[in-house]
Amino acid sequence: MIKELIHDPIFLAMISEPATEADIETANDLLETLMAHNETCVGMAANMIGIKKRIIAFYDESGKKPCYTVMFNPEIIKKADAYETEESCLSLLGGPRKTKRYKTVKVQYQTPQMQTRIKNFTGFTAQIIQHEIDHCNGILI
Repeated sequence: MIKELIHDPIFLAMISEPATEADIETANDLLETLMAHNETCVGMAANMIGIKKRIIAFYDESGKKPCYTVMFNPEIIKKADAYETEESCLSLLGGPRKTKRYKTVKVQYQTPQMQTRIKNFTGFTAQIIQHEIDHCNGILI
C-alpha cells in the first residue's frame, strides 16, 4: 500500500529498530511508496513512511539489470574514497544540503527472507544506500 510520507524531523531523528521477518508488509509498503514517487525519489527508509524499522528500498543500478532492491538491517562495514556532495530528501523541506559520502561501500544486510548478504556498491547506488542507512540511524542531511 502506498503510504503518506513523514516530514516530522523529531520522528525522523529517532534511531530505527532491527527488522524481522514479521516486517515484510512494511517492506512491501515501502517499495510501493518508493515506486509511486519514482519521478523524484530513488530511495526510502521505513521511517519515511512512519515505521521505525531498519528497512531500506532503493533503485539499484549496480547489477546487469537495474531493479528495485529492499534491504533489512543494512550496515556499512567498509567505506572508501570520501567526497563532498549535495543531496535532497522527500522527507525534508528546502533544497539540497551538503554532505560527505563515499564512492564505495561494503554493506552487510538481510534479504526479506532474512538471508544475510554482503555486497559492494559504488557510485550513485552507494550514495543512495548511505543516505537511507543514515535515515535508519536517525541522521538527517
